[in-house]
Amino acid sequence: MAARKGGVSLPERSNGGRSDGILSRVSAKISQSPIVYRGKRAASDAGFVAKKLLKSTGKAAWIAGTTFLILVVPLIIEMDREQQLNELELQQASLLGTPSAPLAPPK
Repeated sequence: MAARKGGVSLPERSNGGRSDGILSRVSAKISQSPIVYRGKRAASDAGFVAKKLLKSTGKAAWIAGTTFLILVVPLIIEMDREQQLNELELQQASLLGTPSAPLAPPK
């Protein structure tokens, strides 16, 4: 045991020459099992793939969102303006008493 400066140290436990208990031996055997190793490896690989997928999905969502803002939102605004202008023209036409639709030319 290494000497320490200051403080009180407890004596080391000894198990009287006996080996570890059966529970610790079974636990050690299970944790060193190839099945457990493969399970841990599969979980690690699944976590890695999930992380990469989440990262690439976030990038794709960013690209789709900014593209929508740049291309689609101005189109929607312009269509709304056009509709408001048409409605205003219809209101003015009804107030002035002019026909709302042009007449067909006579044959």
